[in-house]
Amino acid sequence: MNTFTTSWGDLGLTRYPEDPRDQLRAWDAADEYLLRHLGELAERAGPAAIGGTVVVLGDRWGALTTALAGHGPAQITDSYLTQQATRANLARNRPAARLAGVRLLTTQDAPPDRVDVLLVRVPKSLALLEDQLQRLAPRLHAQTLVVGTGMVTEIHTSTLKLFERIIGPTRTSLAVKKARLIFTTPDPALLASAAPIPGADPDSDPGSDPAAGLSWPRRYELPPDIGVMSGRPVTNHAGIFCADRLDIGTRFFLQHLPERRGPVRVVDLGCGNGVVGTAVAVANPEARVVFTDESFQAVASAEATFRANTGPGAKAEFLVGDGLADIERASADLVLNNPPFHTHRALTDSTSWRMFTGARAALRPGGELWVVGNRHLGYHTRLRRLFGNCEAVAGNPKFVVLRAVKRR
Repeated sequence: MNTFTTSWGDLGLTRYPEDPRDQLRAWDAADEYLLRHLGELAERAGPAAIGGTVVVLGDRWGALTTALAGHGPAQITDSYLTQQATRANLARNRPAARLAGVRLLTTQDAPPDRVDVLLVRVPKSLALLEDQLQRLAPRLHAQTLVVGTGMVTEIHTSTLKLFERIIGPTRTSLAVKKARLIFTTPDPALLASAAPIPGADPDSDPGSDPAAGLSWPRRYELPPDIGVMSGRPVTNHAGIFCADRLDIGTRFFLQHLPERRGPVRVVDLGCGNGVVGTAVAVANPEARVVFTDESFQAVASAEATFRANTGPGAKAEFLVGDGLADIERASADLVLNNPPFHTHRALTDSTSWRMFTGARAALRPGGELWVVGNRHLGYHTRLRRLFGNCEAVAGNPKFVVLRAVKRR
């Protein structure tokens, strides 16, 4: 745990899940810059400068939400890990935060009816930023304080154009410790033409209808050379990796999936848009497929993809969580995984290792983990160490499909 000094006190913050060996902090210079700016603003104009309904969009590990807990902010995130980190950091530093009205919302939830202060931690995905600004814009007003933050490498001309196109005139600050702030002045004319908030009408599904002002979710048909999923539709909510086409790693995996028959339990681990698990369900209608991901956008995409390609009676589980933490031990026959090698911009193999160890715990004796990955990542070494075995099922110059069996 590291101590983060802010205008609202010293905070002991950690990432999630907590790992005493992890030296990565739960905040960075962009968080520091934004909170310092808000503290100075409050000193000049008084606490009312950060009054009304405060929304924190894209908080990485809850540093912003925890610091501003006294203002009762609503955090909006696509990340289950962020949400859990925020809960832990609030409990550690702000035990009375619940009384202050802190709300932890997901990108799939309807945002607050009115937003008086919007704080945006620029996400890695420009699409996710676009989607969330479009959904929040109808709740802003001319006096809403809008401030974004990010590292210099995260803020591009395209980032600023999004703020300007959806909300209003935008400028940036000077760089401090390689971080910048974004200042946007809401334009009443833009806000008046903003899209209605999805979710306000439970029977409405604006999809990607340009007339509704929304760009997401997007749908496309798969190419004709990937077996049972050839030509089938896939749905992607904003922020999903390779949202406008099938990525080459998944394409290769789809061409080499194991064939199973009967009522086997299959887990699509890190499911993304769910195309891998859906392929299993289409090929074997008796399979019981579990789709799990730490992204709320991903699980929503997986469910939409599954529903569009299976019959009305088809059943599956859709879980947002930390890998396989919520799957019963020794309950799965097959785990399929295309693991990421980064988390919140940090390049690391810790996520894949936790996925592999979770898969081993979730598999029954004789169950199998199938993994696709870039050759250079060397997953076979870790799988052999963990399972005692690992074989290459298929490979090309870039990717390899690996199979590990739980012997006991």
